[in-house]
Amino acid sequence: MASIITKAELSGFLNVTVSSPHSLLGMHPCNYQGKSGLVVRAFLQGAKTCEVVDIKDDKQPHYPLAKIAEEGFFEGFIEGREEPFSYRLRVETYSLEVRQFFDPYSFLPTLGDQDLYLFNEGNENRLYTKLGAHTKELNGIPGVAFAVWAPSAKRVSVVGNFNHWDGRFHPMRSLGASGVWELFIPGLTQGELYKFEILTANQNILLKTDPFGSYFEPAPNNAAIVFDNTQYEWKDSQWLASRNEKSSVDQPLSVYEVHLGSWKRVVEDNDRPLTYRELAPLLADYVTEMGFTHVELMPIAEHPFSGSWGYQVTGFFAPTHRFGNPDDFKFFVDYMHQKGIGVILDWVPAHFPRDTFALAQFDGSYLYEHADPRQGAHQDWGTLIFNFGRNEVRCFLVANALFWLEQFHIDGLRVDAVASMLYLDYSRKEGEWIPNRHGGRENLEAIDFLRQVNNVVHDYYPGALMIAEESTSWGGVTKPTSEGGLGFDLKWNMGWMHDTLRYFSRDPIHRKWHHDDVTFAMLYQYAENFISVFSHDEVTHGKASMLFKMGTASIPEKAQNLRALYAYMWAYPGKKLLFMGSEFGQSREWNHDISLDWHLLEYIDHEGIRSLVRDLNLLYRSEPALHGHDFNPDSFEWINSNDSPQSAFSFLRKDPNSDNIYAVVGHYAADTKTEYRIGLPKIGIWKEVINSNSSNYGGSNFGNKGKIKAEEVPCDGYDFSAVISLPPLSTTIFKWSRPTSKSGPRKKSKQ
Repeated sequence: MASIITKAELSGFLNVTVSSPHSLLGMHPCNYQGKSGLVVRAFLQGAKTCEVVDIKDDKQPHYPLAKIAEEGFFEGFIEGREEPFSYRLRVETYSLEVRQFFDPYSFLPTLGDQDLYLFNEGNENRLYTKLGAHTKELNGIPGVAFAVWAPSAKRVSVVGNFNHWDGRFHPMRSLGASGVWELFIPGLTQGELYKFEILTANQNILLKTDPFGSYFEPAPNNAAIVFDNTQYEWKDSQWLASRNEKSSVDQPLSVYEVHLGSWKRVVEDNDRPLTYRELAPLLADYVTEMGFTHVELMPIAEHPFSGSWGYQVTGFFAPTHRFGNPDDFKFFVDYMHQKGIGVILDWVPAHFPRDTFALAQFDGSYLYEHADPRQGAHQDWGTLIFNFGRNEVRCFLVANALFWLEQFHIDGLRVDAVASMLYLDYSRKEGEWIPNRHGGRENLEAIDFLRQVNNVVHDYYPGALMIAEESTSWGGVTKPTSEGGLGFDLKWNMGWMHDTLRYFSRDPIHRKWHHDDVTFAMLYQYAENFISVFSHDEVTHGKASMLFKMGTASIPEKAQNLRALYAYMWAYPGKKLLFMGSEFGQSREWNHDISLDWHLLEYIDHEGIRSLVRDLNLLYRSEPALHGHDFNPDSFEWINSNDSPQSAFSFLRKDPNSDNIYAVVGHYAADTKTEYRIGLPKIGIWKEVINSNSSNYGGSNFGNKGKIKAEEVPCDGYDFSAVISLPPLSTTIFKWSRPTSKSGPRKKSKQ
């Protein structure tokens, strides 16, 4: 029989330029030579013959198709049957293998008009359930539904091992103006490797990984792997039910920042990193012992280059393959929750790398990024900036935030590089940036995106934390969006971190000239909901480890300084974050390729620092005066902030709702003082609850023998005062003890 398909249609198909393969392939009503019937077409690899098998007819009649092109194009006319029916294709290969399978081109689209409308509008918040690759059943037939956004493409095909990576054999259906392409391939299962082959408007062929891929193979191939994210059985319901309370700003939050690949390694197995499942019990036990409430993971979304530490993401919807599969990472989070530990994830919506296999010029156009490098390129990092003004891009990123919270039960997102998103001139010279529509330097589209994602996250997951790593003085980062703020819960206190480290890096003899490095931060402390941080950024790129930042010569003196700094940090208002290794004073800078130097714990200088951090966490978590009112200025009061000649600072931390009150005295000179008087608001005994110079921590044990006594001697504007001993390079914390006498304490007179 003569072919029904025209030569032009066949040529276009064989040259892989057809955007609607379903109009040619599959089964369609047809009139041929005046007769009604059905035309069936298939394009098959390695097929010698092909037949259509009616699977609902008990007799299973076979309708042979003719090969009308040697490349593997088959066509046949079924006379007298006008209604399409369910069928399989029965193929005999040249190797005499006989296979029978469902035709991918016999299925209707897997996405509806409402899905596409919401996506193009920017409001399909669970977009990850629509685009990407999803195992599912259609009409009772199992397979994988693929969908990808590529509006400028002329043709998109799914390629993988199942079709020998040949883009001719599984071209996708274009869903019109939405820019989405889709295809259901029956018979495929979890574990299939795949990519998208894209024909651009310039007739170039690109091979791209799935922007919504759930799992990836290692570089250099970087193929996505079909993975079903719905099968893991969670056991953390109790944690999730109480998460609202645990994430309250009035609750203790002490975060241990971790890079999973270098926390600990298996030395005896070629120094390999631990897997997600191996890490879970080891890290949970350690964090529990140390008293941290949460871990914050440096980015674990898929990234090809380990040296980027995860900050150059190519697979936004996939935990990295380096430590296991997605269910293994779920096990990690689940285990942490069952042990009472929250999990915060570093999230990177500001930019993405230029790798040609990923998002960059995804369909041959500037799709996820801006075309103009003055808007679309980060010069410092060599990365591309998301086009936050495009609905579909915002939808991609908002859905990504929700994806980690829903699919992996993450408790919060620390949003990286917020400052770079807020300012159009970030790290740019005059003429290298384009002002906004009002002529200003604010990135209005990025600001709208940040407000949107914070609102959506808080709407879906009220107990989840949104944390900004924002290094400028932008106002209202942690104000609600309803009040004109960005809507974050917390902000990293970068200014406090830099000023404090600058002070402690000085030789103690010079510190009295730089007193304001410590006191200045209190001028803006209550402008935002701050986390005091010493993060990974401070122990890399030649900045030295926390221990070696300390401005003294010997290791014991450096350890003494670092203990004083940590005690000051934990007593200071704000939540806490400390990067791994810093809690025991690792000597060298952090190296992402090797384990932390755990052997240093054999030495008291390092084990002493670790013991102090543990005790500080215990005190911080147990006392509402130290954690329950971090963002209430009534909970803090300077006793004396002006004693620069002695390099001494003293302040109170209070619970405004009770008599819980602490006096904190920092002495950061190298001498010892035995007759130092400080004013106090209450008379009686003040117990010494932390002395960073204790012998338990490697210090000399010089102090106040466990307590001081406030007497009726006015000082520092208070009616009462006490004479105390100040160890060198130390922070001492005292807690007032309620007197047992009937007279009770007297109120302070300080205004």
